[in-house]
Amino acid sequence: MEFDKTMNYEVEKIQNAKTREILKEVYVALAEKGYNPINQLVGYILSGDPTYITSYNDARNKIRTIERDELLEKMVKAYIGVEDE
Repeated sequence: MEFDKTMNYEVEKIQNAKTREILKEVYVALAEKGYNPINQLVGYILSGDPTYITSYNDARNKIRTIERDELLEKMVKAYIGVEDE
């Protein structure tokens, strides 16, 4: 192991992975409860009303840890193929 090289810690990649994990967990919880997960997530993102998300498997608390405006920004960038700056 070389100790003279600096490790690069990329917080953004870790945050993106955590956000993706939370969205998948919420998606699964919504599906398991019989909801249309996409419709419910869109309703939550647009309104900010957490009642669009089930409390099953702590999904409602998990989704509230994600900043909606940052999520929307990432979604638009991903949709049009623009990388984060």
